[in-house]
Amino acid sequence: METTSAKPAESPTSDLGRRVRAARVALDLTLENASRLCGVSRSTLSKVENGLMSPTFDVLQKIVLGLQIDLADLFGAAPKPTAGGRRALTRKDAGQRHAYRGYQMELLATDLAHKAMLPFRIRITAHTLDAFDDWGRHEGEEFLYVISGSVCLYSELYAPTHLNAGDSLYFDSRTGHAAVSTSEEDAEVLWMATGDVLQPNADPANK
Repeated sequence: METTSAKPAESPTSDLGRRVRAARVALDLTLENASRLCGVSRSTLSKVENGLMSPTFDVLQKIVLGLQIDLADLFGAAPKPTAGGRRALTRKDAGQRHAYRGYQMELLATDLAHKAMLPFRIRITAHTLDAFDDWGRHEGEEFLYVISGSVCLYSELYAPTHLNAGDSLYFDSRTGHAAVSTSEEDAEVLWMATGDVLQPNADPANK
């Protein structure tokens, strides 16, 4: 008698990679052509597609623009049509998960496409800059609000900025940046980035 073993659940990274590959194939693009369109190296794009790499927000932005898709599509959400009066309810711990090095990210309101801003609830697990390979840097603006713990935001242009629970900071995303938890426990923050720059039809001249 044959027995079947349960198929292991796919990780969020492999699930995201499968959707990136599907978007590329739908455009009839080779890996090489897609990497040029996205401005991401061929090896990086290949690792993302095969679930071997959890992409940074910067890489996600480039993939979204290059493959002309919405960020919500990469996380399996079913975007609602754009319309006046729309809204999105995200229950506690029900957002789409994405992890990269020092950040455990929960994307909120992913059932809405073409948002003017992208809200994240993030647990900052990094306690030193050693957790990052490079600065985060992309088009747009960001808002950071500390929910619990304490945070230090490092920046290319400014001295390190220390934030405690209840503090907030608004800054230009094009300035290289990285946030670490300076409290004994991981810090929790609400982090928002302008979302129009992640839409495939966004016109850079309007930024």
